[in-house]
Amino acid sequence: MHVLIAGAGIGGLTTALMLHARGIPCTIRESSREMREVGVGINILPHAIRELDELGLLDALDRVAVRTTHLHYYTRAGQEVWSEPRGMLAGHDVPQFSIHRGRLQKVLYDAVIARLGSGAVECGRRLAGFVQDEGGVTAQFLDSGEGGPAQVLRGDVLICADGIHSAGRRHFYPDEGPPSWNGVSMWRGASVAPPWRDGTVMAIGGGLGGKLVLYPIAPPEPDGRQLMNWVVNIRTKDPAVSPPPPDSWSRKVPLATVLPHARRFSVPDYDIQALVRATSEIFEYPMADRDPLPRWSFGRVTLLGDAAHPMYPVGSNGASQAVLDARSLADALKTQPHPRAALWVYETDRRPKTADIVVQNRKGGPEGVIDAVEKLAPAGFDDIDSVLSYADREALVKGYAAMAGFSLVRRTGG
Repeated sequence: MHVLIAGAGIGGLTTALMLHARGIPCTIRESSREMREVGVGINILPHAIRELDELGLLDALDRVAVRTTHLHYYTRAGQEVWSEPRGMLAGHDVPQFSIHRGRLQKVLYDAVIARLGSGAVECGRRLAGFVQDEGGVTAQFLDSGEGGPAQVLRGDVLICADGIHSAGRRHFYPDEGPPSWNGVSMWRGASVAPPWRDGTVMAIGGGLGGKLVLYPIAPPEPDGRQLMNWVVNIRTKDPAVSPPPPDSWSRKVPLATVLPHARRFSVPDYDIQALVRATSEIFEYPMADRDPLPRWSFGRVTLLGDAAHPMYPVGSNGASQAVLDARSLADALKTQPHPRAALWVYETDRRPKTADIVVQNRKGGPEGVIDAVEKLAPAGFDDIDSVLSYADREALVKGYAAMAGFSLVRRTGG
């Protein structure tokens, strides 16, 4: 068997490593002209880190990431709604990592090149189309630049891990239209700055319509400062009448665009405005997703990661779910007697789980506990338990963790 992978993002690269570990050759083609450390911060949850650990990547992640120890939920005004330990302090046998998206991608890319060889990934090649027959799938990749020759590759399976604007998804669902936007604009940035508290904790302040996120994404510098990631989300438009802003990682905006919104939030013991002012590059894009699909796999072609289930970035789940996709698909291709059977097993496992997360994320995910409190006590509170009981708050947060599969992760051996 030989597998073709369109897309060298987190999902595509992890899939390549999973396939290699199971003795299945693969080839990756990536539309970007070069592998660059794009994006800002993300969190990878223990159920996904367990899979990366089994690929031997834990030490490499420790060198560039932060083991997250606690998460605190606040109202926009900075009143604590919920706090909990994370990662190994929460009882998992692997950590949660806060990391720069580009650095995670580089860890995965370096491992792919080291294990599969320098020719395993070729950049500047976007998936243009494919045809199937009884014996395999033939895919055409066009030069992402100008006028370069097309490339035709033959494989037993094609995995479309090519993001929210997936060519594979568009092939099967040509009338789907653009991603769904909820009216929320997101501004993101990162800057080397004083850490918040002990440099291992993250804060989320405010609900789905107006939210601040703060956490470190790199180990401390010699002077004690860290690369601090921040996100400001504000519902700025009515999506029924207004088009979304461009959904590009590379769309930069001036400080004046986001600073008035950042001033609406408060995090105890930290100067959010100073962090935003110190950020040299601020990126804007819409909070967007797509409706869950009735089907991912068609013959020998399937979807994976954001191509299959793009979701709102709440609950720290998007990249983690792509890693879980990769494990499930690689296992199915290794154990099933025919590629079509393998893709069916993979989809049967992963599609319902990710569809539930997409729907829950639209409601705010675990951060919905902040929405609930702000709705009940918009002017603030003296006693959080008089607003919403501990049991009710726990049910909102822990219920999401159980649904998303990371309430507790333990190795089972084998």
